[in-house]
Amino acid sequence: MGPSAAIHPTALVSPSAELGIGVEIGPYSIVEGGAKIGDGTRIEAFVKIGGSVEIGRGCHVFENTVLGGPPQDHGFGGEVSFVRIADGVILRENVTIHRATGEGMETYVGEGSMLMEGCHLGHNVRIGARCTLTNKVGLSGHSQLGDNVVIGGLAGFHQFVRVGSYAMIGGMAKIIKDVPPYSMADGIPARIRGLNTVGLRRNGFSQEERTLIKNIYRRLYDRHMRRSEAIALLERDFPGNRFALEIAAFARSTKRGLTKWIESDPARRMETE
Repeated sequence: MGPSAAIHPTALVSPSAELGIGVEIGPYSIVEGGAKIGDGTRIEAFVKIGGSVEIGRGCHVFENTVLGGPPQDHGFGGEVSFVRIADGVILRENVTIHRATGEGMETYVGEGSMLMEGCHLGHNVRIGARCTLTNKVGLSGHSQLGDNVVIGGLAGFHQFVRVGSYAMIGGMAKIIKDVPPYSMADGIPARIRGLNTVGLRRNGFSQEERTLIKNIYRRLYDRHMRRSEAIALLERDFPGNRFALEIAAFARSTKRGLTKWIESDPARRMETE
C-alpha cells in the first residue's frame, strides 16, 4: 500500500491491495485483496473494486461503480481472469465492468477513455484508447472497439461485434454487425450513414485523406462485386496505403459481417456528403 494513499476511515481496503502514490479512496468503498491501483488515481464513494482488477495511473472512478464482478456467462467456471484499466481513464457513476471468461483472459479499457454514467462492459470486452461511451451504453461479451470511437447514449452491442477506429455510433443504435473504421452508424438495426466526417476533421484528418477514405469505401461497398473481390482490389489499387490496408484487414477478418450501407449504392450517398 502506497505510503501517501489517502483512505477514508469508512472504506474497506485489504492490506494485500496494491495502492500507488497519491491514491485516494472515498467513503464506504471496498478494495479487495490483489487489486492494484496506480499512482494518483481517485476512487469516489461506494465503489467496489474486485481483487482481479488493475487500474492505471491518473484514473478517476466515480460513485457506485463496480469493477471485476464475475462474468454473466453460463460458460464461466470460476477461472482466474481480470479487468485491466489503462492510465487516465474516467469511469462515471454506476459503471459496471465484468472480468473475462477464460483462464488468464481480461476485459480491457484503453488509455484516456471515458465511460459515462451507467455504461456496462461484459466479459472479454476490449476498448481502445481515447474512446468515449456516453450514458447507458452496453457492450456484450467479446465485443471490441478500436481507438477514438465515440458511442451515443443507450446504444447496444451484440456479442463479438467490432467497431473500427474513429467510428461513431448514434444514440440508441442496435449494433449487430461490425462497423468499419472512420464510418458513422445509426439505427435499429444500425446502418452506415457515411463517414464520421466531423470526428475525422476534429482529429486532424485532411480533406484529401477524407476523400481518399471515401474512395476506398466506394470500392469496398461496390454492389457489383463480391466482398472478397472488392478487398483484393483495394489492396491492388491503393498499394501500401495505410487506410486501405486497415479497412481491407478489418473487412477480411469480420466474423459477423459488415454493417450495411444505408443505400444500395454507397457512391451516390457519399457524393452528397
